Amino acid sequence: MADAKDKPDEPTSDNAVPKAVVSRLSLYLRELQHLVRDGHETTSSTQLGRLLGFTDAQVRKDLAYFGQFGYPGIGYRCSELIDAIKKILGTNQPWALAIVGLGNLGRALMGYRGFQHQGFRIVAAFDVDPAKIGKSIEGVPVHHLDDCSRIATEHHIRLAIIAVPSPSAQKVADALVAAGIEGILNFAPVTLNLPKHVRTIGVDLAIELEQLSFSVVNPPAKG
Repeated sequence: MADAKDKPDEPTSDNAVPKAVVSRLSLYLRELQHLVRDGHETTSSTQLGRLLGFTDAQVRKDLAYFGQFGYPGIGYRCSELIDAIKKILGTNQPWALAIVGLGNLGRALMGYRGFQHQGFRIVAAFDVDPAKIGKSIEGVPVHHLDDCSRIATEHHIRLAIIAVPSPSAQKVADALVAAGIEGILNFAPVTLNLPKHVRTIGVDLAIELEQLSFSVVNPPAKG
């Protein structure tokens, strides 16, 4: 049952959308996809918020950054909101993806099926180990990093994943930038020095575990 307050507030005039809002969009997208999979045609801000641990007001405020999506007496049409969020995130189009570094982490990432489900397809892999170059992993050819520019141009690659040790990460990033890569997901625990036009997101798994351990040893006060 939808709540009438699912008609969101007017969008903000500020063009700068907080990163936390964008992160929550991805969470909303996953839950909406789960709801559709389970046969739901509509949902509400209350239901979405409850599923994710947010308030209904937070859900409406986040969506209001991008427009008006709810219907009085109905709530949100799941498929329609999925399409809208994908357009906002840029995943309403397929993305060709490259990965650099084929150690344990790189191989694990290549086997992750969630990328393709959300519209990201790894089309090329790069390494500098002669034993890996020329082979195929998960159906993806492995090239030498020196061939990055040519391969990126051939496959129209704009996004890349770095999964190399920290000492090599900046060199790899420089090669990717020179190849025309516009966005880098960096799994090396080091801050990259990149041109302003290149977007990067760092994923440090140790930091994530530190945050988790903090939340365990510092539980919220009851009551």
